[in-house]
Amino acid sequence: MSYKVIVDSCCELTEEYRSNVECAIVPMGITVDDYHIIDDDTFDQQDFLRRAAASPNCPKSNCSSPEAYTNVMDTDAEHIYIVTLSAELSGSYNSAVLGARMYEEEHEGKKIHVFNSRSAASGETQIAFWIREYEEQGLLFEEIVEIIEKKIDERRTFFVLESLEALRKNGRLGTVKALVANVLSIKPIMAGTLEGTIVQMGQARGIDKALSKMIDMMLENNTTEGKTLMISQCNCPERAEKLRLDFLARAKFKDTLILEARGITSLYASDGGVVVTF
Repeated sequence: MSYKVIVDSCCELTEEYRSNVECAIVPMGITVDDYHIIDDDTFDQQDFLRRAAASPNCPKSNCSSPEAYTNVMDTDAEHIYIVTLSAELSGSYNSAVLGARMYEEEHEGKKIHVFNSRSAASGETQIAFWIREYEEQGLLFEEIVEIIEKKIDERRTFFVLESLEALRKNGRLGTVKALVANVLSIKPIMAGTLEGTIVQMGQARGIDKALSKMIDMMLENNTTEGKTLMISQCNCPERAEKLRLDFLARAKFKDTLILEARGITSLYASDGGVVVTF
């Protein structure tokens, strides 16, 4: 069966994936003061980071409309899969669901499923890669949806950031208290919950120790064989590569992939942040 994968722009798809899979990225928006940025292929990460650092205000994100999803659903493909940010962190999922309903009303026979990633960044990319894997194996649409929904239940996303300010000021931390410990260089180790919210798992002094502790937490009681380690990085490729090698020194993976943060991930991960999933 033919298929199409649609993702919001917090999902980092590789050039290889985009060249070999029929897919579309629905861009979200970012506002820095009065300057508006569309998170599409024109996004300039360095320009955004400079603007964010120079502004006294925190950048804001804007989710896409239902129509933005409907507009990219025209396809000859029989199966349409949509992957979005956690519904607990963004309106992207609800927009995608509404967009899919609008499209289904005029296109009978299409099979469409919207995945609430309950994650972000590399957590979304994992789902897009699973879709390709199972479609290429020839599984039925319903089987693919069931398998991936179960894998979402089992997968966890961890991240360590230089700063939680963008998350805190945009109301994405919920009941988590942002640490006021910059003088001590205390870095929190954060994770996505099964529900798609954010929780603090621990902390360490300095980002290197925090990353090492994150590896301990992610590998504890978790099997890695047959899985792909994915790391989204915001302007810190060397840090991400060291993290990849540190994981490989302690565990065996089917594959590893370092992803460059798009606009929405750059906003919330901030300069120097990494998001990890497997």
